Formats: sequence, structure tokens, C-alpha cells
Amino acid sequence: MTSTDAHTATASRGIRTFHPRRGRMSGRQTEALARLWPLLGVVVPDDPATGVDPVGLFGRRAPLVLEIGSGMGDTTVTMAAADPDRDYLAVEVHTPGIANLLDLVERHGLGNVRVAEGDALDLVRGLPEDSLDAVHVFFPDPWPKSRHHKRRIIQPTHVALLRSRLRPGGTLHCATDWAEYAEAMRVTLDGDPGLVNAHDGFAPRPAHRPVTKFERRALVAGRPIADLVYVRKGPLLTPGA
Repeated sequence: MTSTDAHTATASRGIRTFHPRRGRMSGRQTEALARLWPLLGVVVPDDPATGVDPVGLFGRRAPLVLEIGSGMGDTTVTMAAADPDRDYLAVEVHTPGIANLLDLVERHGLGNVRVAEGDALDLVRGLPEDSLDAVHVFFPDPWPKSRHHKRRIIQPTHVALLRSRLRPGGTLHCATDWAEYAEAMRVTLDGDPGLVNAHDGFAPRPAHRPVTKFERRALVAGRPIADLVYVRKGPLLTPGA
């Protein structure tokens, strides 16, 4: 871990970007968690210096996609099933969501998904630089009150960390249904010196990102969806996700 990472880690751990959540689980989810977690689960290490070895997790060397906040797992499973040549590492703090994703992974027979529990930023700090093909941040908590904006995951220090783990040409893809957060995301991402917008402003809705129940509810409520796709600058500038 570099000195910059160490400083960022120290500064960030006092301000979490999420609420720890447990909630009720169905019998199927409880059984799936107990049986599949030892096989597919990853505990985010307390010390980022411990590191996370993607090759060790998946048993192969393949492009790696990080899904931050995978929710109940439907989007992760749909994208991973359609993208077998890449590995998907999903990180979540909602226990029923983790259990549901594990169940879905088994039901779909997927070998390219692993599930991490804990702080996504701590997980990223433990990953090697240039190790990610893509980072997906779909519908993160908008923390709408001004006094809580410091908890948002898309802010300059966090984006710099995420970008450092992307390979040159790798993509950071964000989506939100909160208009003010969408504009703030765009300003933040435009301001990162190592990223370039893959589109002119907001991105057209990518066909490969599944429509979730959450997204449908947002549209019914009249909240438009904004996608932003940025590419890490380097010799390869074609979006990878």
C-alpha cells in the first residue's frame, strides 16, 4: 500500500459511505449463506496491506469487474452470466443481499462470481494497482442531505482510489436515479485528471446493464436514470464495460 493509500484509508474509515444492514432472511437465503459463503465468500480484510489476490479467488487469470453495492444480486448475476470471460467480484454489506446473490450464483451455475462482505473502499485498497477491467457503481446511496454528502462514494478521493486500480482503458460506470447526485458525480468524474468521459455528457443507457426492480420503481416515481461511463486514460481508450 502506498503512502497516499494509507493516508486515504486513515481519513476515510471514520466516515462510512454505507449503513451496515442485516435484515431478515428467508430459509433459502439462510441455507445458501451457511453453505456457499465458505466457497464463494470473501471477508474484506481489516488491514488493506493484507491484500486481495484475484487469481487466488477465482483460480484463473481473467479481466476483473468490481461491483460495488450489488444489492440482491440480480444485476451481477445477469451481467456475469452474459460475460463468462470476465470475473465479477461483488461487494455488499446487506446480509440478505449477499445470501441471495450466493443462491443465484449457484442456481445459474456461475464460476465467475465471488461475493465480498464489508467496506468496498477497504476492499479496493487491498487490490493491486491496474488490476480491474471495470468498476460498476450502480445506484449508490445518494445521501441527499447536504451534511451527509461527505459520505457519498463518488467524491474526488474515492474516485482517485478507484481509478488507480483500473487498468489503462478500464471503465468506471456509475448509475443513479438522484438528479442532484448525477450532476455531482459528473463534476467529480470530469475533475479527475486520469479519467476521460466515454460519451458527450451522460451516457446512453447501456443495453448490457439490466433493468432492476429498483430502477423500475424509480422510473414509475418519475426519477430519470443517469448513466456515466468514464475511461482511465492510457494507451487503450476503448471502454471495457
